[in-house]
Amino acid sequence: MRASVKRFAGDEEGATAIEYGLIAALIAIAAIVAMTTLGNGLTGLFTYTSDKSTTAWTTAASQF
Repeated sequence: MRASVKRFAGDEEGATAIEYGLIAALIAIAAIVAMTTLGNGLTGLFTYTSDKSTTAWTTAASQF
């Protein structure tokens, strides 16, 4: 019985799995934050481009 308790107390496999899980979670959070920031920046860029091209087409069409 004593040997079983000693072996159980010295087993670190579960701790390693938890550490890997925490690392994976942190990487996932960092990826989500980065993608959200990039997505917001791209939305602004495409909106700006759309507005400018609409203005250009409207201006060009009014000259004819």
